[in-house]
Amino acid sequence: MRPHALTPYFASLSGLTGVGPKVLKNFTRLLDRPEPRVRDLLFHLPTGSIDRRIRPTLAEAQPDTVVTVEIEVEEHRAPPRGRRGPYRVTGSDGTGWITLVFFHGNEAYLQRELPPGARRWVSGKLEMYDGMLQMVHPDRILDEAGLAKLPLCEPTYPLVEGLTSAGVGRTIRQALDGVHPLPEWLDTAFLKQRRWPDFISALKTLHLPEAPEDIGEEAPARLRLAYDELLASQLALALVRARFRAQPGISRTGTGVLVEAISQALPYALTGAQERALADIHQDLAAPKKMLRLLQGDVGSGKTVVALMAMAYVAESGGQSAMMAPTEILARQHLETIAPIAEKVGLRIRLLTGREKGRERAEILQAVAAGEVDILVGTHALFQEHVVFSRLGLAVVDEQHRFGVHQRLALAAKGDAVDVLVMTATPIPRTLVLTYFGDMDVSALDEKPAGRKPIDTRLIALERLDEVVGAVGRAVANGARVYWVCPLVSESETLDVAAAEDRFAHLAEAFPGRVALVHGQMKGTDKDAALAGFQSGETPILIATTVIEVGVNVPEATVMVIEHAERFGLAQLHQLRGRIGRGDRASTCLLLYKGPLGEVAKSRLEIMRETEDGFRIAEEDLKLRGEGEVLGTRQSGAPVWRMASIEKHGDLLEAARRDAALVVARDPELTDVRGEALRHLLYLFERDEAVRLLRAG
Repeated sequence: MRPHALTPYFASLSGLTGVGPKVLKNFTRLLDRPEPRVRDLLFHLPTGSIDRRIRPTLAEAQPDTVVTVEIEVEEHRAPPRGRRGPYRVTGSDGTGWITLVFFHGNEAYLQRELPPGARRWVSGKLEMYDGMLQMVHPDRILDEAGLAKLPLCEPTYPLVEGLTSAGVGRTIRQALDGVHPLPEWLDTAFLKQRRWPDFISALKTLHLPEAPEDIGEEAPARLRLAYDELLASQLALALVRARFRAQPGISRTGTGVLVEAISQALPYALTGAQERALADIHQDLAAPKKMLRLLQGDVGSGKTVVALMAMAYVAESGGQSAMMAPTEILARQHLETIAPIAEKVGLRIRLLTGREKGRERAEILQAVAAGEVDILVGTHALFQEHVVFSRLGLAVVDEQHRFGVHQRLALAAKGDAVDVLVMTATPIPRTLVLTYFGDMDVSALDEKPAGRKPIDTRLIALERLDEVVGAVGRAVANGARVYWVCPLVSESETLDVAAAEDRFAHLAEAFPGRVALVHGQMKGTDKDAALAGFQSGETPILIATTVIEVGVNVPEATVMVIEHAERFGLAQLHQLRGRIGRGDRASTCLLLYKGPLGEVAKSRLEIMRETEDGFRIAEEDLKLRGEGEVLGTRQSGAPVWRMASIEKHGDLLEAARRDAALVVARDPELTDVRGEALRHLLYLFERDEAVRLLRAG
């Protein structure tokens, strides 16, 4: 049950004065919730403020500043009857004159608000017009009593149509009056050391600031709330991890025969990073607790081989493995990469995607259930109900950020104490590893296999497209294969496909019969045919959308053209570039951009030219674009930050992780005084899964 003290925070906004059905609809859009609650509104933080403390005389006042001035109302001037124009009111303070300008002004209302001879305070932006100070539509018109209630520093909020900052602020002030202090969940010494306010005081400071600096990114109130949000996230991950670890595992110890045979069959030696990752995995598999490990590697760092050796190790101990990929192309690519080696050493391997139907599908499922398959490769089809394993021991999940946590757990639930190895080819900055994968141990493959040649990356303006087409023609004549990736028009695959089809038509004219097209909306068999033609060299130019970002492996491909490179994230550009440079020939990546480029876009593309280190590129991408972009489309169950910014609060994330680990070590059931307070925190930030775990436990 949610603690009683949180009830006012989870009350509907419809209970507040002035929030009728129409206004509630606007708040629903603003807060992006079907039924917004008080908590959602209080977590909608201001992004700036208007300083109403600046109160000069008219003689001192500076144009283009927001001021609050006292005037005596002198004269009303309505536009001539039948003529369009603004309504003007003049006033003076003895040191100078000002005109208040109202377009479509209501005379009766303005006579009431600004009666001639009365003293009024007006607040708004000053302008100079025709040598005279003026204020167009003042934000505030107040008498002495109204001035006493005027916030000295007025927060401004992100808005949607139908809401104003003043209106949002009023509703928030009302919401703040209805909530009560909560038990302190932060460590007393830590709180004192940081000089942070308590939770409710922090909320009040941000929504009722006394000065603009009260709401800055580094303000104590802002840091306090950012830390609360990060701690809720890290504590939830730590509790999930502790529960996962507490479940009994199975010690899987292989003979080493198959692993050694694979090692001998490889045409190259493993890198030091691969050796270290394998040692970590073998240690995890041999321990009598479940493995949950993230294997993150740069493009071409050899994750698939590490996964194959891990699956071979499980087969040696009598278990089966499942390898799940997010797309059919990637699943088939994994099969093509590992099947020749697996079969050479006696491992039985099959593929299961949505495309296997009828008798073939029934035969695969029967073989898996009978234990006649050592490795089953596939898409999310693997965790469907009718897929039954004989003795699943290891689940390998590739490109984890494209799956939700639930899908990972669904696959792991298909066996007894299944060990889990998660792989990603997106090098992820350390702060994001902690945020998204904090419940896992991590191995990083940060070395390229020997013999890989550096890729020559160049930036070329789109105006020089004809030159690029000519260069592609010369490369193809010399036996090269060329990827041509079309712009990411938007998050709409339909538009991306249209762009790819246009470019295909253009290049097919220049190189008849030598160009193929592949995109996400094609039938699986058509995709396969296009890729097969490219692999064989029959169609040496492949036009594609980002469907080829992961998993397409053609060592003969040595040229990558990326159109409108400025529209892609750095991590994605790095992924695409990683499709070339896989053989022993020199490779070139051409980033075509539409000028003029802004400073940020230019510096991003320059980083691509400077380095092939995916981890450095990911760090830069995080600084420039934020975490939602670095990991691509948001994974289901990923944190949506309201208070914290992973780019700016990385140091707080580290502190929150240590704090959470300490709490779980000392009080795993959250039953002591601080533990009870932390339960409030988990509920407040909706980390309910962790609370459910505690209840179940």
